[in-house]
Amino acid sequence: MKAIWNGHVIAESDDTVVVEGNHYFPRAAVDSSVLVESSHSSVCPWKGTASYFTLNVGGETNENAAWYYPEPKEAAKQIKDRVAFWKGVEIAA
Repeated sequence: MKAIWNGHVIAESDDTVVVEGNHYFPRAAVDSSVLVESSHSSVCPWKGTASYFTLNVGGETNENAAWYYPEPKEAAKQIKDRVAFWKGVEIAA
């Protein structure tokens, strides 16, 4: 699977975990050069508190377009150290 935004492959892996229709990529498979830490967070009742990254590709930014659960709840432990994408990021095989 690949995550693509603004013409750039930002993540690529054959080892994604799908939760609620979202592909969670291993953190090591994500191009960290395009990730900018965000202060945004959200809470899921069963996964826990999500942290976000803003994408910066080719001089363009996509605010809070990637998220991860630093300390997921037990029910979501399979997504620890994994990153998912939205907000126009294409997920393709």
